Amino acid sequence: MTIPLFLLWTAGLQGACSLNGYRPQPGLTAESASDGVRITWQGERGDTLRAVFGVDAGQPTVRELAVRRAGARWITLATAVQPEFEVKSGLRRISNQQLSPLKELGLDNPETIEREKWNVFWDAPLQVPGATRTNPGLPRKPEEIRVAKSSFRSPACSVRTREARIEIDFTGLELGIFSGSLRFTVYKSSNLLRQEAIAKTEEPSVAYKYHAGLRGFSLPAAQRVVWHDVANSPQKYEFGGAPNKDGVPLRARNRIAIVDTGAGAIAVFPPPHKFFFAREIELNLGFVWYRKDTPTSFAIGVRHGDHEEMYRPYGRGDEVWNRRLGQARSFAQGNFALYNAPPGAWQRMAAYYYLSAENTETTRRRVLAYTHNDTFKPVPGYKVAISHFHTHFNELLADAGSIDIQPQWLPTFRAMGINIAMMSDFHGDGHAKDEGALRFAEQKIYFDGCRRHSDRDFLLMPGEEPDAYFRGHYTMVFPRPVYWSHIRKPGAPFTETLPDFGKVYRVADAKEELDMLQAEGGLVWQAHPRTKGSSGYPDAIKDTAHFRSDRYLGASFQSLPVDLSQQRLCESRCFGVLDDMNNWGAPKFMIAEGDTYQKFPEDDTFSHLLVNYIRLDRVPAFDEDWSPILQAMRKGDFFVTSGEVLIHSAAVYGSEFIADVEWTFPPDFVEAVWSDGSKIGRTIISAAFEPAFLRKKYVVPFNSKGKKWVRFAAWDSAGNGAFTQPVHLP
Repeated sequence: MTIPLFLLWTAGLQGACSLNGYRPQPGLTAESASDGVRITWQGERGDTLRAVFGVDAGQPTVRELAVRRAGARWITLATAVQPEFEVKSGLRRISNQQLSPLKELGLDNPETIEREKWNVFWDAPLQVPGATRTNPGLPRKPEEIRVAKSSFRSPACSVRTREARIEIDFTGLELGIFSGSLRFTVYKSSNLLRQEAIAKTEEPSVAYKYHAGLRGFSLPAAQRVVWHDVANSPQKYEFGGAPNKDGVPLRARNRIAIVDTGAGAIAVFPPPHKFFFAREIELNLGFVWYRKDTPTSFAIGVRHGDHEEMYRPYGRGDEVWNRRLGQARSFAQGNFALYNAPPGAWQRMAAYYYLSAENTETTRRRVLAYTHNDTFKPVPGYKVAISHFHTHFNELLADAGSIDIQPQWLPTFRAMGINIAMMSDFHGDGHAKDEGALRFAEQKIYFDGCRRHSDRDFLLMPGEEPDAYFRGHYTMVFPRPVYWSHIRKPGAPFTETLPDFGKVYRVADAKEELDMLQAEGGLVWQAHPRTKGSSGYPDAIKDTAHFRSDRYLGASFQSLPVDLSQQRLCESRCFGVLDDMNNWGAPKFMIAEGDTYQKFPEDDTFSHLLVNYIRLDRVPAFDEDWSPILQAMRKGDFFVTSGEVLIHSAAVYGSEFIADVEWTFPPDFVEAVWSDGSKIGRTIISAAFEPAFLRKKYVVPFNSKGKKWVRFAAWDSAGNGAFTQPVHLP
């Protein structure tokens, strides 16, 4: 038999790894081993970590993962485990919701459609045949769906020092329509190990999801997999059953599964925010998995589901029940957009492992420290605010017949450390288009419910996404409850006083809507700009009186779409809108919004949410004036964050932008972004030499001469981040 030259070549180089890119430094070392390369690094709390990498017949292999407490012996956590990936892809389509405003604006040309399809929300590329009327070009065909598992032809590996981390790269990754390389990264001062496929496709219109993991954990050396279920109860599987054909999804609380070796543990989890694409709901679909491959080995990793699932509908009567059942079904069929993979864009498909000498519960707590236990940590002088949630609060209370019914989403918000929730009722519930008493009566239930369920450090602000006269979709809040209708019949007054409601407004056009906002001190901003029903906006209204008004705050920030080739969350759409708005004229800002529907305490809401930290001394009570909240927002005195990166202060001082930043994950970079009114520039300072769990003051050089505005942002190695609002310069 003739042995292929490739196998002869790889056999000759088996285990060889190049150290040409390695630069020694204390606490972070690489050295050649007989079967590959040995990486040793300083971890947390005095731990030392070790990983040995090699190649076996073209297949990258992690020959050893080990940990040692200070002054103790080495604990081997795994030997001879191998990385694996799976990609499932479909075709990206624009949505009919996007096409509707584009047609109204005369922008439904092929070039615009090709560009805007990458900003889609209502798309479910793996749903065959697809939800009727959601996308053009339906029904989907089974042959659109492709599944591929990873294969490797890696001759060796290469090792590179990048400041306070070491990257170990393996070329020769094939993943169906994707190809590229494999990378492992270790971080000085952290027990984290990052595994990622860095791959691209040249095919058009690709939307995809991935699974990633390690296989070859040996039994009984690794004794069990443990996790907490969505009710936060401990669970375990000890591999006493038959081998699995497929990975077993675990609906694990906090997205963490842990291999218990008896002497130590390995936790696996996805990137806490960048892994997740936007959805209407946050049901935990099982984001980690295990698979028993043989009686003596198993695999473990991270995953996404193939499709959305229905949330639990509610309703005492058939009318409400059937309405919510239909909505839950439509979400499950029409929305599961996956990731974008534009041709030639290098996608980074990551999973994280945490190596521990502790027991599984201590290991779990150590991992949760990276997300502050899936909460938004209090920062002195700030309050945490969220916006734009369609929970149908008014309908729920009316259907229950009592405003004392506690909605299931309330403990969800409070458990995460939310102080202010700006709601958006009357969006598929209630009688939003009624011009009189019926709508006002429903608003009263809404206001009374928000009053009843607000607390000393928690305020429910009744807002709305009215989508009336300002065009596109937009969110509106006031500093107090305001009764108003989108409709006014001929002859009816703009304002009047009614016995049960006091002063009410009936709005008939954009001028009156702006007049009401000015009279009541309200704020409005473009919801989901340049996507969904705001496709083409705010660009189309940038010269209108209402957009130029100081009542028009700006636009919303949501991680939509997700393209894993981008360094920042919502890098192109959101920051493109923010920078353009500030080049058009007066200061405009980006407000983090959820734009989601029903949620329950067992949902995985944290990973899908970004929040605003608003500078406030305290949260106003419901019956107090909420103007301090709106005034701070109008001044841009807030920052947006995923939660892991916090900005305690940030300001321009002469020729410098100085910011006080707190990190959990190992940092990546900070930046000052500026404009002269047309051209965007940025000064980036690497923070990759910094340890995890750091608070530090950063000084970014900034020449203000000829600049119109500047903003600051900080991003960590897992894709989490925070940014301030633009400061317009004198």
